[in-house]
Amino acid sequence: MKNKFALVFFLLSFYANQLFSQQGEYPLVSVPQTHDRDIPSGWLLGGSNPQDYAVGVDLGENVSGYASAYLKAVSSKPVGFVTLMQNFKANNYRAQRIKLSASIKTKYLAGWAALWMRVNDIGGKPLSFDDMRNRPLVGTSEWTMVEVVLDVPSISDEISFGLLLQGKGQIWIDNIKISIVNNDVPVTDVLKNKSESYSPKNLDFEE
Repeated sequence: MKNKFALVFFLLSFYANQLFSQQGEYPLVSVPQTHDRDIPSGWLLGGSNPQDYAVGVDLGENVSGYASAYLKAVSSKPVGFVTLMQNFKANNYRAQRIKLSASIKTKYLAGWAALWMRVNDIGGKPLSFDDMRNRPLVGTSEWTMVEVVLDVPSISDEISFGLLLQGKGQIWIDNIKISIVNNDVPVTDVLKNKSESYSPKNLDFEE
């Protein structure tokens, strides 16, 4: 009998230590349970390693309507990134400036997350692009409006956009809108100031 009690005590201590260790490293147990519906209708799941992440619809978190979509890490050490995304033809937006906006909530982001948008030509070459690399979403935050603004050149063929998550944590998205804006709204295009260079620059650091 004493041996049985000793075994039970050992097992309880072991699992308690495991749980404490997990919470200390990253409080996965505190992430709200969600109503999984897998990939939402009309959306695609992509990324370099989507198997380390879960996607679904959450009926308990929303800004408008009754649901939001989410991405979350399901591995203790997720590798790569995942994105929930859509593609559509650029016909209705060519030669105009557009804004992608969405309400986003984050929890325990140990890596980073972003709203992103890309405009491609017919060959798949990006003409404009922003993945919020200069203003990534990190940590924990309540619902916040996030925006990406890009020009759609007249030679554009396709527009892609989505939500990206890399690393531990969970992110929700709701109230997504794509609208045409005036040219006085600044673009967030990370390719805007990049151009091909055929010679070195500022070699004496005095420019």
